[in-house]
Amino acid sequence: MPMSEGFKQRLFKALPEIAAHYGTPFHIYDEQGIRETGEHLKQVFSGIDGFREYFAVKALPNKRILEIMKEMGFGFDCSSIPELIMSRELNAGLEEIMFTSNNTSDEEFAFAEQGEGCILNLDDISLIDKVPNFPELICFRYNPGPRRTGNVIIGNPVEAKYGVSHEQVVEAYRKAQQRGATRFGLHTMVASNELDYSYMVETSRMVLSLAELVKSELDIEFEFVNIGGGFGIPYQPEQSALDIDTMAQEITALFDAFKAEHGFVPRMYMESGRFMTGPHGCLVTKAINFKDTYRQYVGVDACMSALMRPALYEAYHHIDVVGKQDQAADTTYDVVGSLCENNDKFAVQRQLPKIDEGDLLAIHDSGAHGHAMGFQYNGRLRPQELLLRSNGTVELIRRAETEADYFATQNFTSNEFSPAK
Repeated sequence: MPMSEGFKQRLFKALPEIAAHYGTPFHIYDEQGIRETGEHLKQVFSGIDGFREYFAVKALPNKRILEIMKEMGFGFDCSSIPELIMSRELNAGLEEIMFTSNNTSDEEFAFAEQGEGCILNLDDISLIDKVPNFPELICFRYNPGPRRTGNVIIGNPVEAKYGVSHEQVVEAYRKAQQRGATRFGLHTMVASNELDYSYMVETSRMVLSLAELVKSELDIEFEFVNIGGGFGIPYQPEQSALDIDTMAQEITALFDAFKAEHGFVPRMYMESGRFMTGPHGCLVTKAINFKDTYRQYVGVDACMSALMRPALYEAYHHIDVVGKQDQAADTTYDVVGSLCENNDKFAVQRQLPKIDEGDLLAIHDSGAHGHAMGFQYNGRLRPQELLLRSNGTVELIRRAETEADYFATQNFTSNEFSPAK
C-alpha cells in the first residue's frame, strides 16, 4: 500500500496548516517512518556479522536526510563528486562511503582519493590503469550478463552499460593485485524496484558463488560483498510489499552455509535508496485550475520538474485529495502541471473524489527519485523540501529554487577564445 497509514495520520490532519505556513508545492518526508524502516532493516539482517546499509544518495540527496542515515549507522553510496562532498561534510570516513560511478572521469578519480578516501568500486576493467594512486582496498561491480535476467527498470544485464563481465572478473582482480591492492570487495546491482524477494536471495547466492570462484583462482578472501539496492516498494494499492523478513532469513542462511564451508564469510553490504525513503515522502500540491474539453483536467501548482517518474516511466503514483479520502472516487481526471509538454501529468484518467479549487493533493511515494530527478526545463523551478520530524514539528530542509538560481549560471566572467586557423 502506498504511503503508510501512520504517515497519513501524522501528516494529513496538519497539512492545511503546513501548506498555509510554507505555501505549495513541497515535498515532505516522514522522519519517524524513515527511522522505523532503517531499524527494521538492521534487525532482520542482524544475524549477518558486519551487515551495513549504504544509503543510495541519488534517491534523496538532502543533507538533513543523510544525517538521519548516519545516526542509524549507515554509510553512503555515492556516484558523483557532489554526493561525495555531502557525505564527507557529515564526516563519513573511508569505509562509510562506497563510490560506485560509471564512465568515471579523471577528475572524479582524483576527488575520490581526497581526505580519507572511500571504497572505490570500479565499473570496468579498463579503469584499473586510470586510477592515479591505486588504493589498498578495491571493489568491482559485476555484471552477470546472460547468467541473470534483469527487470523492466534496470534492463537486461547483457544490454546494461554497468559492470565487469563474467569473463573479465578474475582478470580484473588479478590486475588490481598487480597494482598493489590487498583488500577486496565485490558488488553487483541487477534489479531496481523489485518486489519479488527471491530475486534478491538469488543475487546473494550469485555474489557468494562468485566470491568462491575468485578465491579459487587468486586466493582472495573478500572482506565484503555488496548485493546492491533494488528493493522495491508497492506504488499501487493492490501491490504487496516486499517480504523483507523472509528474504533476510534466506539470505542469512546462505551466509551461514558459506561460513560453515569456508571457515570465513564476507560482510554483507547493500545500498537501498527507494526502500529507505520512497514511501516516506509525498509531493503536496494545490488544485488551481480546471479544464473540461475532451477530458476533465485538474491543474495543480506543481509540474513534472518536481516529480518526473510518471512522465519518464509512465509510473503510477497514488493520489489522495486531502480531507476527501472517505469520499467516493467518482470523477475521472487527468492531473496536470503547467509545463509545455503533454506528458506533464501526475495521473491520467484517474478516478478521484470531486476536486475543488484550493484542495490539497498528496502525491504518494515521492521520497525517492522525486526532487532528486528534478530539472529546470521551461523555467519551471524545483520546490522546497520539508521534514515532518518525529516530535511532530516541521522543518524546512531545502528552500525552493528562485529565478536568481535559474539565472546564476549566466552570470560569469567573459571568456572569449579565437582558435588558430
